[in-house]
Amino acid sequence: MVEYFFDTYALIEMANGSPAYAKYTGFRGHTTLFNLYELYTYMLRNNGEVVAKRQFGLYKRILIEIEDEHIFFAASLKIKDKKTHFSYTDALGYSIAEAEGLKFVTGDNEFRNLPNVQFIR
Repeated sequence: MVEYFFDTYALIEMANGSPAYAKYTGFRGHTTLFNLYELYTYMLRNNGEVVAKRQFGLYKRILIEIEDEHIFFAASLKIKDKKTHFSYTDALGYSIAEAEGLKFVTGDNEFRNLPNVQFIR
């Protein structure tokens, strides 16, 4: 079974019940605490504290541990390609997906043509 890394874009789409992301709810997924922080902020702003905390708790169980090598690869990715504008969180997530053999799921245009990305809009 394929395992996935869900970036914040994907988490928001899943939390909002987007049909394009519905098929990923049955798969094993991972994310970081940084992605959950971004999800919580988005949900708090748009849906209020109760919904934000519920979504945070739902996705908290899929957290993956961040290793030193993930950070080293993410930093290299951020400074290597000046044309892309990866956030720190996005660069870290993509690095984790690469290192752990996970498919990176996103709708963020910065990742559209990168290898190992499942781009969904």
